[in-house]
Amino acid sequence: MKILHLDSGLFVDQSVTRKLSAQLVKRLQQNDGTAELVYRDLVADSPAHLTAEILMAAGKEESERSDFEQQQVKLTESFLDELFAADTLVISAPMYNFTIPSQLKAWLDRVLQAGKTFRYTESGAEGLVTGKTAYIVSSRGGVYSNGDAAAMEHQESYLTSALAFIGITDVKVVRAEGVNLGDEPKAQAIAAAEAEIKQL
Repeated sequence: MKILHLDSGLFVDQSVTRKLSAQLVKRLQQNDGTAELVYRDLVADSPAHLTAEILMAAGKEESERSDFEQQQVKLTESFLDELFAADTLVISAPMYNFTIPSQLKAWLDRVLQAGKTFRYTESGAEGLVTGKTAYIVSSRGGVYSNGDAAAMEHQESYLTSALAFIGITDVKVVRAEGVNLGDEPKAQAIAAAEAEIKQL
């Protein structure tokens, strides 16, 4: 098994998703002693956000690209190679302002590519990244899985939709919710997520 682990929590030492996703990866490795791991810290090594220059660089001849454009094309190709090579994705995805961190969005903007990870057909879009399992390790300061705040949730729903669009439909969510509601709710949320990980 090949695991691609993406971290996107800004607060490295305090991040709930970093802690839980590391536990999940360790659990997967325990279940498969031959598992290979590729790790990307999208905060420590943030990809540049998508621009017209980066988008158009792939269509240029290599000799016509600037050094920056060449670097960005190689980075995008690395992201795509890692995605296609992985059997399992572990995505650390805290909720920031009702959605995912911009660093994780920057990664998605690189890998959601027509002709590479999906294609348009007469019957609509078709995902080309199939046969994989993804784990979304989610944390939220409040409660968004139900109640009035559910309409403001654009984190897990966005990620699952984006993954499904490129063909990854076997998606499991490990969630710690309400971590900013006090010490006791935080501890309970983390304990519940850790218990779920142990059941894998």
